[in-house]
Amino acid sequence: MYDHLGLKVKDLDASVRFYRAVLAPLGHVADASGSGFGPPGMPGLWLYEHAGASGGTHVAFHAADRAAVRRFHAQGLAHGGSDNGAPGLRTDYAPNYYAAFLLDPDGNNLEAVCMEAR
Repeated sequence: MYDHLGLKVKDLDASVRFYRAVLAPLGHVADASGSGFGPPGMPGLWLYEHAGASGGTHVAFHAADRAAVRRFHAQGLAHGGSDNGAPGLRTDYAPNYYAAFLLDPDGNNLEAVCMEAR
């Protein structure tokens, strides 16, 4: 449905470092510009510096397995993110909904989710 998403961030350099760290466990890399992220050669998330960035956006990323969800969360905490939901099952969403949530440095709610049965 979507070709790409754009997030406004207050500090582009800090956000690029954060997103490089949290998206690596999910198989996403930065493009040549450094501010577009996605599978190699297919950036779909773009960061834009904007003084008025206010956060509040929710972005959920697919994770290949539960271990990737846990690595996403750990990398986020280690690189300036805040815990917004530790890795675990969210059976109120679906029986196999395994996810973790982080707030990025601008207050955007990021999620890594794996729907595979254990």
